[in-house]
Amino acid sequence: MEYIPNLLFAAILVLGIGYFARNIKKLIRNIKLGKAVDTSDHKGERWRNMARIALGQSKMVKRPIAGIMHIVVYIGFIIINIEVLEIIIDGIFGTHRIGLKVLPESVYGFLIGAFEILAVLVLAAVVVFWLRRNVIKLKRFLSAEMKGWPKNDGNIILYFEVVLMCLFLIMNATDTTFQNLGHGNIISQFIAPWFGDNPETLHIIERTAWWLHIVGILVFLNYLYFSKHLHILLAFPNTYFGSVEPKGKFNNLEAVTNEVKLMMDPSADPFAAAPEGAEDEEPAKFGASDVMDLNQIQLLNAYTCTECGRCTSACPANLTGKKLSPRKIMMDTRDRLEEVGKNIDANGGEFKDDSKQLLGDYITHEELWACTTCNACVEECPVSINPLSIILDMRRYLVMEQSAAPMELNNMMTNIENNGAPWPYNQMDRLNWANEE
Repeated sequence: MEYIPNLLFAAILVLGIGYFARNIKKLIRNIKLGKAVDTSDHKGERWRNMARIALGQSKMVKRPIAGIMHIVVYIGFIIINIEVLEIIIDGIFGTHRIGLKVLPESVYGFLIGAFEILAVLVLAAVVVFWLRRNVIKLKRFLSAEMKGWPKNDGNIILYFEVVLMCLFLIMNATDTTFQNLGHGNIISQFIAPWFGDNPETLHIIERTAWWLHIVGILVFLNYLYFSKHLHILLAFPNTYFGSVEPKGKFNNLEAVTNEVKLMMDPSADPFAAAPEGAEDEEPAKFGASDVMDLNQIQLLNAYTCTECGRCTSACPANLTGKKLSPRKIMMDTRDRLEEVGKNIDANGGEFKDDSKQLLGDYITHEELWACTTCNACVEECPVSINPLSIILDMRRYLVMEQSAAPMELNNMMTNIENNGAPWPYNQMDRLNWANEE
């Protein structure tokens, strides 16, 4: 009978971690639906970007109030959960505060004391975040795409953090062994009197808080997959695999580049037969109309989006009343990717055409053509997401596959094709302006 709690703990731990691993496997599968990208270059710069942006939170503090509070929550939540290691060991082997047996009492007390201070700081920051969302109602949290689940998700995660931090402090406050040490109970010593001095009652409260704390962490872990807070994990690979090219540099389509090279090569034979087997290959699509046409980095971007709205709040098109919201572009991409993943799951690992696609069913032409390609959204994103790359690929599809560009753009491209310039003047008349008085 004495081993039942240990076995129950082990079972909960295995189920929690197993379900999380299953969802992560599904996430990786979905990302790999995109086109592979060579990211073997600039490894030093990539590691520096990850350390500076993801770990160092360098872009968060561009908005100091939110940035500093985010760092407090980030550091506090991660460091406090180091104690989870102690909880796991205690749960599996039936020990109690194994850290006291491994570390000197003063060192253990210092660590738990630091954790308690961080817990209070996290609680304070979470309260401010909740007020910003629900009382002050900052404009970037009130956009059309932030209705329903996205809004609730932001609040749910705040409630999670409050509950976990409170359980941590209650667990310490009602642990008489820990309180009698006189070390580390910097905050919990003031909470302890709330629960009285009955040993049996304190033991029940302490054990209840202990179990709820670890179960809560496992629930939180598995909630991440369904939440925007997946960025807690994906910010690191996303910043590593992020673009290291200048922000104004556009990529060229390999097929188009090869055609241009062929046109400019005087020794090339335009009537030469295609390489053996090339006739059987399906021509590559120009641009992207669905998530499978995007690359793996763009799909990783979609899953990493924090829905913070910094990109949209900096977008000049959005600020002038246009329909475009870079945040919505990323949210729509993720929603469509999840839909495709569920389709694959429901059809034995194969995608069955559902007569839907990202372009049109999720993202409209109006949104795409509102973009000024200024890169403000890319510059603002705190985790190196690039909404502009998806917009450009979808506009490329509209132009090169469907000839569906706006009239003004079609006129310009026709002039370039016919006259070698954007203006509707014959090449012979280009310099006439020089003779005007």
